[in-house]
Amino acid sequence: MTDRRLQVFHAVAQHLSFTKAAEALFMTQPAVTFQIRQLEEQFNARLFDRAHGRVALTAAGDVALEFAGRILALSTELDNRLQEVCGQLGGPLHIGASMTIADYMLPRVLGAFKASFPAAVPMLLVANSDTVQSRVAERSLDVGFIEGGSHMPTLVADVLCDDELQVTCAPSHPLAQLKSASAQSLLEHAYISREPGSGTREVVDRYLRDSGVAPDLLQRVMELGSPEALKRLVATGRGFAIMSRTTVNNEIRLGQLTQVPLAPRLIRQLSVVYPKERIHSSLVSNFVQFAKQHLGTLEPAAPARPPVRALSR
Repeated sequence: MTDRRLQVFHAVAQHLSFTKAAEALFMTQPAVTFQIRQLEEQFNARLFDRAHGRVALTAAGDVALEFAGRILALSTELDNRLQEVCGQLGGPLHIGASMTIADYMLPRVLGAFKASFPAAVPMLLVANSDTVQSRVAERSLDVGFIEGGSHMPTLVADVLCDDELQVTCAPSHPLAQLKSASAQSLLEHAYISREPGSGTREVVDRYLRDSGVAPDLLQRVMELGSPEALKRLVATGRGFAIMSRTTVNNEIRLGQLTQVPLAPRLIRQLSVVYPKERIHSSLVSNFVQFAKQHLGTLEPAAPARPPVRALSR
């Protein structure tokens, strides 16, 4: 029901980039430019300054952005309230989640929610935490699940649960012999990390800096954008990674991987993010509360590590 031009304008204003807005909206850049030009003609005002390769909101653009956010939120609320009046809580529910949460935690929540609200149609986007936050901020997603907190002032971030990250390696790797690993001890070994923009990468880099180790000092031999790819490569013995305990339970049970806790332990928080405005559809509000209840009670059991021969130190 919302004017598509407002959605496009809101995305460009959030990204301050026509290219990034086009990617987020699955449109071509010329189509985005055309929609903005039409909106500027309707308002008889220039909304963006485009000079020297930079995009900035004009004074008129600032005013338009404030109202566009309200209009988009009210449009979503209207759609969902009308569905409620007709007797069912349902309709599309646009969800984003980081790869770790999407692959290992969220499926059981989505299944249970669908059973409780059959008319709801969840649609899940899997991306890194930065991308999920951006999509929620520009309102192409209703709600997002990320690793760590949010750095966006337009979003609310509610903590769901704690998640421990540990050194992950093949059972034959030298680090597997340790009872715990300090940040300094990691410098001696090849390191396989997640990509920039990953919530895991951000948390690990911050932990290393707080421990007095610059992340650039690690022997980073590869960056991968998928926990599954990371696990398979680590299992070959080519290096170690730092991963959530939740992601490797099966591989540990099969004897393909082992985990060693960091000293001090590295525990991060998993969060749900959504726009700050007070008006949310009942479908979104119900789903957020449902996810909080279900994910908040998840406490992954510590995986049983296969026996290893301890080295005298």
